[in-house]
Amino acid sequence: MTEVLNDIYEAISLLIKDIISKCKSDAITHIWINTKPSGRILAQTRHLKNAPDDDHPVEDIMTSRSNSGPGIQRRRGAIKHARVHEIRGHQFVATFFRQPHFCSLCSDFMWGLNKQGYQCQLCSAAVHKKCHEKVIMQCPGSAKNTKETMALKERFKVDIPHRFKTYNFKSPTFCDHCGSMLYGLFKQGLRCDVCNVACHHKCEKLMSNLCGVNQKQLSEMYHEIKRGTHATASCPPNIANLHINGDTKSNGSLPNKLKNLFKSHQYSVEEQKDTDEYMDNIWGGGDGPVKKFALPHFNLLKVLGKGSFGKVMLVELKGKNEFYAMKCLKKDVILEDDDTECTYIERRVLILASQCPFLCQLYCSFQTNEYLFFVMEYLNGGDLMHHIQQVKKFDEARTRFYACEIVVALQFLHTNNIIYRDLKLDNVLLDCDGHIKLADFGMAKTEMNRENGMASTFCGTPDYISPEIIKGQLYNEAVDFWSFGVLMYEMLVGQSPFHGEGEDELFDSILNERPYFPKTISKEAAKCLSALFDRNPNTRLGMPECPDGPIRQHCFFRGVDWKRFENRQVPPPFKPTIKSNSDASNFDDDFTNEKAALTPVHDKNLLASIDPEAFLNFSYTNPHFSK
Repeated sequence: MTEVLNDIYEAISLLIKDIISKCKSDAITHIWINTKPSGRILAQTRHLKNAPDDDHPVEDIMTSRSNSGPGIQRRRGAIKHARVHEIRGHQFVATFFRQPHFCSLCSDFMWGLNKQGYQCQLCSAAVHKKCHEKVIMQCPGSAKNTKETMALKERFKVDIPHRFKTYNFKSPTFCDHCGSMLYGLFKQGLRCDVCNVACHHKCEKLMSNLCGVNQKQLSEMYHEIKRGTHATASCPPNIANLHINGDTKSNGSLPNKLKNLFKSHQYSVEEQKDTDEYMDNIWGGGDGPVKKFALPHFNLLKVLGKGSFGKVMLVELKGKNEFYAMKCLKKDVILEDDDTECTYIERRVLILASQCPFLCQLYCSFQTNEYLFFVMEYLNGGDLMHHIQQVKKFDEARTRFYACEIVVALQFLHTNNIIYRDLKLDNVLLDCDGHIKLADFGMAKTEMNRENGMASTFCGTPDYISPEIIKGQLYNEAVDFWSFGVLMYEMLVGQSPFHGEGEDELFDSILNERPYFPKTISKEAAKCLSALFDRNPNTRLGMPECPDGPIRQHCFFRGVDWKRFENRQVPPPFKPTIKSNSDASNFDDDFTNEKAALTPVHDKNLLASIDPEAFLNFSYTNPHFSK
């Protein structure tokens, strides 16, 4: 065995020497390796001539364990962990129940074909999606004896323990806590001698002390009192009295248009700011009635990209010879992933994008029984991922140009309290002149759905995710500047700064390793990247507390006329080749060669289970588009 290992070691040593002799400095070389007894392997190698030394000005430079990782050869999809709804200590997550379940609040059956309801990750309580916000008792698995729990008991005087005893159920019975069936032939669970509530043996310690209390009625009374108090405090006396007395026809009630507009499961009426007047202020208004668009108004031409959500297709407006990019989202996938709110946020950001020249513009949105559609401007220059695969990496002047326009776009979003969260090469597109535009705001987070200005959802593309997201910490706009650093590194070096065989290794690299800076990049670029890769989000470049000052004043951007960049007056260093307005040659052939068609949902029961109000008032048309 030892002799065999020695022979293998000698063969590998000779092979490495042969590879080194064939490699050209700072170039990628393809070498065929013969294997025994038969076959051969195509290996891709890259030789980097320069290595970091003591003369490099950046103190943070260290060689990572994978400092010469593979080039950018593939597209990387974004990930998003299940959204957690925190209600009184409960951590509710949309859940698919493989067995019949009943709601622990209203005791009704949870119907549905996908994720029928929410289940707490701590105490396993199961509730309807419509009921999860009505839960009034603190989660016993998170804070059984906290001050808030004790205060709630003191306020409502609700602290009546159940009198559980082991019981033989003679008919199918479901647990009043987790909602699942009590299995077994005898002594399947416990039943309260007073109120007849049933539960598993394992759920006894999680049952709230609500013996004889109707949780649904108590919750409705509590919310009614809360609404009445809010109306009294915020409305004039005459209006508040009318509201409390239940006169729904009075002037004190909110108009239906305001109640329904921007409808989403997580938005309250007070948070819905997208009124018609607000939209008109963004677009500058319009003369006359706005035309409504639908799928029959467009011809489907080519597929430009696709993912788990659906597809992005090149479409033509019939009779106009005008071309647009249409994003098609599957309703069943959105509902299954509990992403209804994200869809409305994306719509809101796209509408706001009309105020910034570096964001993709929305022309209209509409829906069918199966799909949601965003019709956006067609950026036929392709994305930066496509272009960097052609040239391996960009020179510093080209990188600086793209970086300046991206900074303007990011700062516009941050000024409007929006975290992008999905900045990557795939989402930076070029128009026909070579200017950039950010696209795909499905991961965006607005201030109105953040806690104390901070976000907590684990989401993003793995290579671009910041350390604070990986650690599960609350985060803010600083995560976009970390992603911006990864993007700049990929443009300058032609590979990702952090590497790993899987997500765990990649995240470990992001948390602990420092990227390798070759001497092919300038000192100013290395300093800029080092500041963007600051693992302290408060002092990261781009944030107010950064010791290097504002990002626009960094030495890497010395001499940049930001006013001209904001006005798109700086000529791009590269202009994409475009043969016609409908040319799709700057997009990957893997997509464009596919047939442009929508995949129908064959499960009619699934379509019937979709709540018709889930996407109420989604349709919208830019007044200038209909002219």
